[in-house]
Amino acid sequence: MTLDDLKRLFTRQTLFRLDAILSPKLVPILYALGLAGILLWAVGHLFWTFGFGFGNGLWGLLEIAVFGLLLLVGLRIACEALLVWFKAHEQSGETVNRSRYSASLLDEVRDAIRDLAEEGEDVDYAEADEYITPATEPAPYVPPVPPTPPEPPAAPRGPATTSGETHKAPRRTAKRTPPPKNVS
Repeated sequence: MTLDDLKRLFTRQTLFRLDAILSPKLVPILYALGLAGILLWAVGHLFWTFGFGFGNGLWGLLEIAVFGLLLLVGLRIACEALLVWFKAHEQSGETVNRSRYSASLLDEVRDAIRDLAEEGEDVDYAEADEYITPATEPAPYVPPVPPTPPEPPAAPRGPATTSGETHKAPRRTAKRTPPPKNVS
């Protein structure tokens, strides 16, 4: 979550509108607050144990090392579990028909670009394997086509013109009909 997101969260009506899932963006803030809480506990415990004597203070350092490390690991596991749970259930949140109200055109363009970027990430090429035939599979069986007998050779053609002729006038095959008589 960037500083820009935090400004948008507190200056606009993001908290009062339900058109965006906000919880996954708040997990890093929860993690930072948890780290700050562990640090404050460690410093407070250090001064408190040294207040009872030097021996108790050294024992307090050991407690801070052991319990601080356990708290740190527990906080990390809890935050990651929250993120995994939100990621697993984000599809059910998208199916809810929510209206989108944008505060400005820039927000709408930014959201559209993010949607396009997320849309391009989920490319599944598993279907393509069904269409590709590996080279090791034999070709499908096709029955052989019986040979056709050869056609008899055509009779040799004679010349179209006789010697000395440059071209042959076309022969008329249709009879000409006389023009219609004027009927008056």
